[in-house]
Amino acid sequence: MALFGITDSIARGLEGVQAGVSEMFFEPTLRLGVTGLARSGKTVFITGLIANLLARGRMPQLTAARDGRIETVHLQPQPDVTLPRFDYEAHLAALTGDNPRWPDSTRAISELRLSFRTRPGGWFGSFRGPQTLHLDIVDYPGEWLLDLGLMDKTYAEWAEDTLTRLSTRAQAAGFMAIARAADGDRRLEETDAQDLARSFTAYLTAARDAGYADCTPGRFLLPGDLAGSPVLTFAPLPRPDQTPRGCLWREMERRYEAYKARVVTPFFRDHFARIDRQIVLMDVLGALHQGPRAVEDLRRTMAEILGAFRVGRTGWLSSILGARRVEKILFAATKADHLHHEQHPALTAITEAMLAEAKSRAAYAGAEVAAMSIAALRATVEELAERDGQSLPAVRGRLLTTGKQAVMYPGALPRDPARVLSPARAGAERWLDADYGLMTFAPARMQLDPGIGPPHIRLDRAAEFLIGDRL
Repeated sequence: MALFGITDSIARGLEGVQAGVSEMFFEPTLRLGVTGLARSGKTVFITGLIANLLARGRMPQLTAARDGRIETVHLQPQPDVTLPRFDYEAHLAALTGDNPRWPDSTRAISELRLSFRTRPGGWFGSFRGPQTLHLDIVDYPGEWLLDLGLMDKTYAEWAEDTLTRLSTRAQAAGFMAIARAADGDRRLEETDAQDLARSFTAYLTAARDAGYADCTPGRFLLPGDLAGSPVLTFAPLPRPDQTPRGCLWREMERRYEAYKARVVTPFFRDHFARIDRQIVLMDVLGALHQGPRAVEDLRRTMAEILGAFRVGRTGWLSSILGARRVEKILFAATKADHLHHEQHPALTAITEAMLAEAKSRAAYAGAEVAAMSIAALRATVEELAERDGQSLPAVRGRLLTTGKQAVMYPGALPRDPARVLSPARAGAERWLDADYGLMTFAPARMQLDPGIGPPHIRLDRAAEFLIGDRL
């Protein structure tokens, strides 16, 4: 058995080297990770991106499309047969049907492959034939990415940090009462562990609904086939003076370590560590609407996400052997169609300021990091709204709740991001001199001509940054 394990490991290693050589010199593959927290628009982004890469009439900022160097793009069977396929066709049908609606959100990891046949540019391109690039798009919940921050923490450290953070949140009042009353040094009763995990999960759900971004462990919110298992039946507890064998605190510690080993580590090893380019979607407008604390929470969470990436370039030998690093990371503030285009620069500036510290660390390590405001599917049109004798830059769309047309002016975003970030860092309860409103729009009914993808805002610029250099 030991000999079989060794030879199997060697065989898999040789297969990996062969695959790496094949990718580099014949038909290269680029793996694009797409993530973001709940309601940031991952499913809509991937659907809109694929639709506009297949029908490129609205992609003038994608250089290879503008110059006519993309001969064809088509969907291929995904290479990893153990992963669910991203259901592009169903999601596109939901967005473009007679009664368009937003598709269901990301619940687990999925994948889809696009293959490009391109004509090389430049003088030397005339001597080379068409080239093929495979783009593997990997969709995964941002909450899973936040779990990577648990890897460097013991259960005692995680529990103390979590309980300290939760002590000031109204959503955690019920769980905190149960956690403080629990006797961690008493012998484990499974019903106690289940009650604690159930209450902790209820807090995480309420915190996510309230706009908080630091809702980990992520699988508590998206358990999948792990629902009810011991690996998801733990919670943070104050450490008692004594922790005898078989006590509740010790069992919470054991299950926390199992979660890291059996859930977080395989995700990092099998999927996350293989990503070449990454886009992180951010609902900055939603955080602004929730208030200063939600903005600060999103800022800290995005810094943690960026810190999780193995940023920078690798040499050619490392690439062949599979030691990939993320070369480019795009942080995209979504729902830009909820604002008139005059306010897009302010939204982008706020997003860049939220990432400034973490972004500088990543850039120093060699990765290219950018921020922009996008809408993967434009659901509104711009118009001017009259208020108190003033013409205000507004947007009009179909309300999600009623289906009726409505005009929204959400308030003017400040041009100086410090006017947002300073009160957020100071822990202000609300904005003192502004009120940022937000409506939820449904997808607009559309009629797409052949060769024209769904309407968007800067999706072509996002694609140029993420994959343009490889086309």
